[in-house]
Amino acid sequence: MEQPSVGLAIAFSAGLLSFLSPCVLPLIPSYITFITGLGLEDVQKGRRNALIHAALFVTGFTLIFLALGAGATALGTVLRQYREWIARFGGLLVILFALYLLGVVRIGAFDRERRFHLADKPLGYFGTVIVGIAFGAGWTPCIGPILGGILTMATQESSITRGMQLLFAYSLGLAVPFLASAVALERFFDVFQRVKSRMVMITRASAVLMLAVGLIMITDSMNTLSSYLQMYTPEFLRSRL
Repeated sequence: MEQPSVGLAIAFSAGLLSFLSPCVLPLIPSYITFITGLGLEDVQKGRRNALIHAALFVTGFTLIFLALGAGATALGTVLRQYREWIARFGGLLVILFALYLLGVVRIGAFDRERRFHLADKPLGYFGTVIVGIAFGAGWTPCIGPILGGILTMATQESSITRGMQLLFAYSLGLAVPFLASAVALERFFDVFQRVKSRMVMITRASAVLMLAVGLIMITDSMNTLSSYLQMYTPEFLRSRL
């Protein structure tokens, strides 16, 4: 994969879809009140405090995702001589994740809750980072297939740095709406009411994204797609990619 821009865009989009998934979106108010130790009304008044804790929470799960990305890429590098077969197998695996999201197949590992439960958050800002790590370490049924697809993409990257960049883009897609929700919780409830009825469509959109990624990996066409899209990218943006 010589052109990383398309992969980063896919990873960022996957992060956004993970945030909108039924396993994450409805729990956002609970996460925010838990990490801040404040009630909903107090959170809306103490935006600065909410933003600090949200940023630390984001830092926690980003560290986990970066570590996973580095590990996935390191494994892919060790098996570089089998790159073609790994790409094909990885593509099939990503397509399997997509079929799971569509409800076509069942994957037992994703049907069990794997997120750590912390009855009492440790005191202080460091405790918020720990909660973020706990969130990132446990793959919920909805976020697991999407994250698994991005990790599978990371195995195809040429260096650990590139793999970590891919997972950083995924983390950013998950982090941006979370931070926005923390400082504008009242707006979050308005958005949630509009999005709630479209959860099925969001899950299907995630599946379509994963299907596309799987086909790209099987056909080894990421470079071709990148070159094609760059033809329609403005020069001032292309020079920064």
